[in-house]
Amino acid sequence: TLNGQRADIAVKDGKVQVDNATVVATDILCSNGVIHVIDSVILPASDDIAATATKAGSFGTLLAAAKAAGLVDALTGTGPLTVFAPTDEAFAKLPKGTVASLLKPENKNQLAAILKYHVVPGRVFSEDALAAKQAKTLQGGKVQISVSGGKAKVQNANLVATDIDAANGVIHVIDAVMLPPQKKVGAAEARRMIERAVAKGAPLYNSGHHGACASVYMETLSELMEFGDMSPTLTRQMSHVVNKAKHTDCPTKQAWTLRAGLDHAYANVGH
Repeated sequence: TLNGQRADIAVKDGKVQVDNATVVATDILCSNGVIHVIDSVILPASDDIAATATKAGSFGTLLAAAKAAGLVDALTGTGPLTVFAPTDEAFAKLPKGTVASLLKPENKNQLAAILKYHVVPGRVFSEDALAAKQAKTLQGGKVQISVSGGKAKVQNANLVATDIDAANGVIHVIDAVMLPPQKKVGAAEARRMIERAVAKGAPLYNSGHHGACASVYMETLSELMEFGDMSPTLTRQMSHVVNKAKHTDCPTKQAWTLRAGLDHAYANVGH
């Protein structure tokens, strides 16, 4: 429809229905189109993605993860977004302790990356997804969409329900959590990233733009934390620095805190 949502058309008891309305007259021609008469008003979905998932009652873990990752605003915003939503049972299939570990504050970036791997910009309905065969996610990676054994799949997950409308997007339910391929960076490239950040940030700081400098350092530390070959200890330390800076109101202190984190990472990367 013009508002982006889908109206489902079906035949029931010999009558054509559009959502909950029955078509009572068809093909009335006019100068600028055609009219089909229905016997009730069709109301669009009014709940956002988060509210729709909450009402469904089977996405508690997904919603808790979105809250821990700071992504609730995205699910309640204007969108539109397409979410491949793992059920609670899907999360339960992960190795024991995985969910509890991901929900820890120090793993926020990793959790956010996993969740963004389940979200595609725009409103993508199932037949469009199958026709495209792949979709680029908010995480940056692509998911493959296929039909195997008569079942539609996204990566390793089966699509168990599709095209659930929300005011700001559409939900497709899947039976497994999709894990993005781990990004990797060697120690030498990690150090070059830090060197580039300092080369860009230091002049900003020296010219009085402390907030802009802090943003450069923050972006680099956040990017480093996403690489799978960073040691868990160093990743936790960088996460602590980032969280400390986020809770500091003074841009000058933010810049110094983050610079110290970069210096520590530079000295310890690869160890």
